[in-house]
Amino acid sequence: MKPPSPDNGFLADHVARLLDSYRHWTGQALLPPHPDPAVTAERLYHAPFVVVSHGTGDDPCFDYGNALALELFELDWAGFTRLPSRRSAATAEQAQRAELLARVSANGFIDDYSGIRISASGRRFLIEGAVVWNLLDRDGRISGQAATFSRWTPLGQPSKRA
Repeated sequence: MKPPSPDNGFLADHVARLLDSYRHWTGQALLPPHPDPAVTAERLYHAPFVVVSHGTGDDPCFDYGNALALELFELDWAGFTRLPSRRSAATAEQAQRAELLARVSANGFIDDYSGIRISASGRRFLIEGAVVWNLLDRDGRISGQAATFSRWTPLGQPSKRA
């Protein structure tokens, strides 16, 4: 998949699925809609909060990260979409991450997640108050998970990824 750009409508179909699934689980809009889906998608890509998603499977890679996510994780689009989402957490945080995903799978979403993540250069940061939700396909089947957060704090020394 190519990075979000005007040439591909800023991945408007994927963004619509992110936003529709968010509204389904939380009853709220993550972003005010615009009549043009590409404009909505561009707004999400440049939003002042992080949005990421990954598909399903045993070790899913990220399939979306907005500009702020790419900056925070210190990766370009190609690198981010090749990154297994589990590797966004330091080795010591894997059990907590697995518990988070189990809670989301059971409840559809959570709105109280805090945890430590790690950038490509090894910089650790604490995210707080994240919302994590199941993505639904057009038939209402779970097709991945997404997260959004706007609060993070840099932490100490670089660490290794899992």
